[in-house]
Amino acid sequence: MGILEFRLPDVGEGLVEAEIVSWKVKPGDTVKLNDTVVEIETAKSLVELPVPFAGVVAELLVPEGETVPVGTPIIAVNTGDASPGDRALAAPAVGEGTATEDLVPAVPDPGEEVIEAGKIGGAAPGGRTAVLVGYGPKTTEAKRRPRKGGAPEAAPAVAPPAPAPSPGPAPVAVAEPVVAASNEAHVLAKPPVRKLAKDLGVDLATVTATGPGGIITRSDVESHGTTRAAAPAAAAAAAQAAPALAAPVAGQTETRIPIKGVQKVMAQAMVASAFTAPHVTEWITVDVSATMELVERLKGDRAFRELKVSPLLIVAKAVTLAARRTPIINAAWDDQAQEIVLKHSVNLGIAAATPRGLIVPNIKGADALTLPELCAALNDLVAVAREGKTQPADQAGGSFTITNVGVFGVDAGTPILNPGEAAILAFGAVRKQPWVVDDEIVPRWITTLALSFDHRLIDGEKGSTFLADVASILEDPARALMF
Repeated sequence: MGILEFRLPDVGEGLVEAEIVSWKVKPGDTVKLNDTVVEIETAKSLVELPVPFAGVVAELLVPEGETVPVGTPIIAVNTGDASPGDRALAAPAVGEGTATEDLVPAVPDPGEEVIEAGKIGGAAPGGRTAVLVGYGPKTTEAKRRPRKGGAPEAAPAVAPPAPAPSPGPAPVAVAEPVVAASNEAHVLAKPPVRKLAKDLGVDLATVTATGPGGIITRSDVESHGTTRAAAPAAAAAAAQAAPALAAPVAGQTETRIPIKGVQKVMAQAMVASAFTAPHVTEWITVDVSATMELVERLKGDRAFRELKVSPLLIVAKAVTLAARRTPIINAAWDDQAQEIVLKHSVNLGIAAATPRGLIVPNIKGADALTLPELCAALNDLVAVAREGKTQPADQAGGSFTITNVGVFGVDAGTPILNPGEAAILAFGAVRKQPWVVDDEIVPRWITTLALSFDHRLIDGEKGSTFLADVASILEDPARALMF
């Protein structure tokens, strides 16, 4: 088939360029369909790209550290008998069309290798097929091209998928489970968990699932007996994702660091938000001793086995409950349409500091989750964010944000709104402090909450009511029964 060049695909969310962070292959390496060949950094996150065909790597066309626009050829692969100069582009540039049947075949022929669901050519929710990022359109009659024997056959041209639609309300916060093939035919696990298992050498079919609906969680994989020896290696690999700052050079008085990727987008978003929405911030100091007692009880509850329970869980639940009484908190100001958009579901964002900058992934439909489901979703969100693997779709569609400044020992602050949202809550450090109870000074667990809100649509009464409701639940979690 000759040499095919794989272009940088459009990974969705309107992104137009990406940085080549690290190559996972080198010239001369043999690659199979769906093998990860490169890690890129977009303006939203780190993304691992699979190759859409099989063969031998002929050339890496873009060096590490270089930022290139979508549609740029980044790697050349020899997919068969090649003649000098015999090259073809394996993926059309953004905007070029390809017939649905040419994207990814949907039905395997008898005796053919089965591709894992969620990968290119594999099954996907709703009868769709997986493309480079996200899912392609539904297909029902296309057949998979045989891949048995002989030299690897090049896959047909693969069009970059359309940007993923804005995520809407969802009944649960975990991503739609992927059903694995082979000996993991009945295993349910999210893609990040599946990758972790692969990195640690864990067979998911041998892992006991504790997540909702029988889904295997990160904790399930990490606590599995056979992974303990490999865990330090995985942690070291994750740590390597942090960019190293350039060492000072003798004779130079300063070091300049390019502003790009996640940090660049975060900076632009904060400036736009700060100078667009009129911010108001209110504070309240709360005795959360009852919440701390509840957290300790939940840690021993079997429903939270293998889950990390923290005060943030109770704060998140309190926010979703208080939003029922003050729905304007979960809204947005549409300046172009001159409308206030009331969201029907709380897509709860959690601000996360990652090695590559600040991101705000969100839990879809957090208000519809049970407490154990919300806890599992928080655990997964934080773990994936720390690895720098949060996908653009997980950061889109948020409706309310919590920033947990308390983990840094900070008591309070004036948080800036996440663009497109009307309010953000800063959760301060929980400390033992002297507190007056029945006219006596006693040590109690105390924290400070700070709520910033868009004064164009939330007035002082609404903001104060919401903040007071959150505080009342943290002060006495039994009050949650009233919402």
